[in-house]
Amino acid sequence: MAPELFAEQYWARRPLLTRAEDTGNSFTDLLDLPAVDELLSRRGLRTPFLRIAKDGAVVDAKRFTTSGGAGAEIADQVSSDAVLRLFADGSTVVLQGLHRLWPPLIEFADQLAADLGHPTQVNAYVTPPSSQGFSPHYDVHDVFVLQVAGEKHWTIHEPVLPDPLRTQVWTDRADQVAAAAGREPVIDAVLRPGDALYLPRGYLHSAKALGEISAHLTVGIHSVTRWAAAEQVLDLVRTLAAEDRTLRGSLPLGIDLSDPDVLTDDVATVVEGLRAWLGRVEPAEVADRLRARTWAQVQPEPVAPLAQATAAAAVTAETAVRLRSRLRCTLRDADDGRVALIAGRRTHTFPSDVRPALAELLAVGELKVGDLPGLDPADRLTLARRLVTESIATVPDAALPATGPAAAREDATGSGR
Repeated sequence: MAPELFAEQYWARRPLLTRAEDTGNSFTDLLDLPAVDELLSRRGLRTPFLRIAKDGAVVDAKRFTTSGGAGAEIADQVSSDAVLRLFADGSTVVLQGLHRLWPPLIEFADQLAADLGHPTQVNAYVTPPSSQGFSPHYDVHDVFVLQVAGEKHWTIHEPVLPDPLRTQVWTDRADQVAAAAGREPVIDAVLRPGDALYLPRGYLHSAKALGEISAHLTVGIHSVTRWAAAEQVLDLVRTLAAEDRTLRGSLPLGIDLSDPDVLTDDVATVVEGLRAWLGRVEPAEVADRLRARTWAQVQPEPVAPLAQATAAAAVTAETAVRLRSRLRCTLRDADDGRVALIAGRRTHTFPSDVRPALAELLAVGELKVGDLPGLDPADRLTLARRLVTESIATVPDAALPATGPAAAREDATGSGR
């Protein structure tokens, strides 16, 4: 399906089930069952990166965490043998925040966030045969469900609250959710490996594994909403209105706040004053606040600190520098005549004569240091080193010098020279 068609017909509107035979997908390049075992047994997971649930209830973390032993006495580390017992007893394992833990999903989630323009997260749900982890509920973010292993029976119902905000969780409407889950579903289907299901926030769902271990990825999309814009507007009004002496004025001496009528005129004054300040809010400032909030939630490509620091120290005119992948950047003129580079959640200021070089790098993505325009050779090297050490750009294929016995043998024999 073309992205434009999905955006027009499904995004934030209605669910979409897509079968593996229509796409050729399997998703095992993102996660498979051996990877789940590795995460649970050898990666030193701690809560809250793991949750366990059974029959709709979350299991107390103390039942599956313990100290890591000598030199790692942190008490909330996952105990693989405790997880084994609980899983064998029918509990669902939920690996949370995999977009920060598992390399294939780090890349996938960050690129998806860049493509969609909305922050993402990834959890994995691993359910024993013929078990159900969670009762019918809704999420406050959109999700893509990617079936990785086994089969799971999904039941989807219309929302009881369309487009819920993050504060409007399903447990506050548990009775409505339970009643709605008894009605005719909009989707009642078994997902098999490679199948994908899109659910807008608010759609009720529950799932039950069938005759073998089932694993699926839930890719959560934290939509930037009009309500987020409203929050920024209200914050701006609160800041601006503090300059209004009328609104800062004291209520009358001896006022009786038990009588609501005594506040009628004052409330009318406040409402009228705030209405006037609302009219002074600039859409561009609201957009900039939303940009800052959203960019702070999206992670760019990870960098290798040791390799990049070594490469930065050794840059020459022939060294290539590449804009860090998935780092959102824009150039602004600073108030002091300098140029500001907004890069993700950080803002960097540079002398104004650096603007042409920065603009060219942002436009083309990769340049040799010697090709940075508008600077003399020494300033090009200085700028390149700063771009790399500030993690704005990277040196492609930067690597640390070889160490260890093999490197020592090469030095002794002269091999590789």
